[in-house]
Amino acid sequence: MRKKERVFEAVARLESLYPDAICSLDYTDAFQLLISTRLSAQCTDKRVNMVTPALFKEFPDAESLSKAELSRVEELIKTCGLYKTKAKDLIGIAQKLIADFAGIVPDTIEELTTLPGVGRKTANLVCGDIYKKPAVVTDTHFIRICNRLGFVNSTNPLTVENEMRKLLPPQKSNDFCHRTVLFGRDVCTARKANCESCILNDICPKKNVK
Repeated sequence: MRKKERVFEAVARLESLYPDAICSLDYTDAFQLLISTRLSAQCTDKRVNMVTPALFKEFPDAESLSKAELSRVEELIKTCGLYKTKAKDLIGIAQKLIADFAGIVPDTIEELTTLPGVGRKTANLVCGDIYKKPAVVTDTHFIRICNRLGFVNSTNPLTVENEMRKLLPPQKSNDFCHRTVLFGRDVCTARKANCESCILNDICPKKNVK
């Protein structure tokens, strides 16, 4: 089976295993997803979801957050880790949204990555989940699993993104990224690839990897 055929097979099988391909961050709009994703760096989604209700109650949009006191934002997000840097970025994001985008979260990777602290992973997530554009979100689970399945041979996020864009069906790419996160938590974990219970075992060239 050729690589692209194996990719399509993996897409289909994970779709059957995880029919609901949804982001594990809680949000109601583009602004909330953008802010939540910035908070999730080196922090669990579960922790972010515990912090954001109070944050969004006080600062529900870019305009209100752009005028926030840094110390207040730090206080609200302190348990997320790296909170001082993240607080500066959150306010900076809001201020740039107001100054350059009329308070609206942009819909291109190029524009999104001009925002403070926003990289391609966050930009892809927003473009895919909010604007329904083909996206490849290269989180750690996605990178690990694509390497184990032999789809890529790199841990560089940009390299992995570019290679997987060539292989994935565009209309399925964003959902596939969400499903690999779930799969990476449940089965093909960082600690152990549980090959004996893996539905991709027969198409994985690195099965039984330790």
